[in-house]
Amino acid sequence: MQYTSYPTLHILQKKTYIFSAMFIIGNILLPQLCHLVPQGGLMLLPIYFFTLVGAYCYGINLGLLTALLSPVVNNLLFGMPPTTALPAILVKSVSLAIAASYVAHRTQRVSIGLLALVVVAYQTIGMVFEYIYTNSLSAALQDVRLGIPGLLMQVLLGYFVIKRISE
Repeated sequence: MQYTSYPTLHILQKKTYIFSAMFIIGNILLPQLCHLVPQGGLMLLPIYFFTLVGAYCYGINLGLLTALLSPVVNNLLFGMPPTTALPAILVKSVSLAIAASYVAHRTQRVSIGLLALVVVAYQTIGMVFEYIYTNSLSAALQDVRLGIPGLLMQVLLGYFVIKRISE
């Protein structure tokens, strides 16, 4: 499915920071809603959703700003994610921003398959990092063990949101 690609926002443009702020707010509000459900954050992985959409639609600069600031601001405001989990979440978020912006730029289209590829890529990088960082296979596989609903939400809902933004 072809989509209207928006130009990558330049890091020095005021619009980059305004749009980044909007996606960061989304990455703050969505986790708060998901945390109302027991283990909602672990199952739905909401901290990644707006990073995926922002990076896919607006490029690497917005994606990296959202990827880096969303977990840190959430941690400072709400203590979630816990400080001990921040390194792994930051690696996953940055990997997601890079993968999403790269795939969008290279293909100039969006599809469920391409978004699944992005999700598999960032999760694989994140799992390897988390295993090395924690020396725990259980911790490294947590997103795959518990987060299948969130991974599916990223792919399916992400597809519809990205299509809607690009229309």
